[in-house]
Amino acid sequence: MKIIIPGGSGQVGTVLARAFTAAGHEVVVLSRRPASAPWKVVAWDATSRGAWAAEIDGADVVVNLTGRSVNCRYHARNRREILDSRVLSTRVVGEAIAATARPPRVWLQASTATIYAHRFDAPNDEATGILGGDEPGVPETWQFSIDVAKAWERAANEAVTPRTRKVLMRSAVTMSPDRGGIFDVLLGLVRRGLGGTNGDGRQYVSWIHERDFIRAVVWLIEHDLSGAVNLASPNPLPNAEFLRSLRRAWGARVGLPASRWMLAVGAFLMRTETELVLKSRRVVPGRLLDAGFQFEFPTWDDAAKELVNRWRGAVTPLA
Repeated sequence: MKIIIPGGSGQVGTVLARAFTAAGHEVVVLSRRPASAPWKVVAWDATSRGAWAAEIDGADVVVNLTGRSVNCRYHARNRREILDSRVLSTRVVGEAIAATARPPRVWLQASTATIYAHRFDAPNDEATGILGGDEPGVPETWQFSIDVAKAWERAANEAVTPRTRKVLMRSAVTMSPDRGGIFDVLLGLVRRGLGGTNGDGRQYVSWIHERDFIRAVVWLIEHDLSGAVNLASPNPLPNAEFLRSLRRAWGARVGLPASRWMLAVGAFLMRTETELVLKSRRVVPGRLLDAGFQFEFPTWDDAAKELVNRWRGAVTPLA
């Protein structure tokens, strides 16, 4: 297949591009800052159609991952860039697909599990999950993230691409041992004795092993699903258990906990937001499971052990 990955120069895009290339597919990454890679990289501005659009004509699949990192402070400029980078790029990808003589058969559009409500009582699946919004007692910045997620999906749904199946990938955080990724950051805390409970530790962590993320993307390409699909392990777990399991996988006996006020100070100093660790994301992949998808790493204990071993270089990297 020929697979186009707008915004594919980040961690998740690299995971996909690496796997697709190893499987023998032709991969084209669209990037605002093109750099040398084992696959073709084409420049685009993520806002307007240009020469890059020719790559989509005749392609089999588009996987749009474009979006400014949310690992920042949510001041006015960053909020505008977070929103615009997602909405404008999604619109222009839809316009490019609509203008092709030979449109791709499937468009996988990134979304986020953050779209669901902050809750502890029950998991959020696509059928019964509660979308976030106007939740009492949560910071205003959390509402911003939900508004962005809804606008992101709305931009994709408004695109008129009748010959291309659309899937909205509501992804949990993808765990891979790549340096600089979220797993690397979390493991760094554990290695330094800082990987203890965040806040009260009740908030759920939704996650997906990189291998299952890749396999789920391939599944969505091959199976006739459309609309919103959760890409997450079927077993989210509370923050306290999540970090305890990671410490156990590394061999650390203890980890210094961080209270809410400590997290607030740390987030300010690191120029980020506490939402990333305090919002309860209890998301499960209802539609994938109903369609027969089987996870290779359904539990965090097994996933954490495998990721730690690869981070240490003890096993061969996954293709």
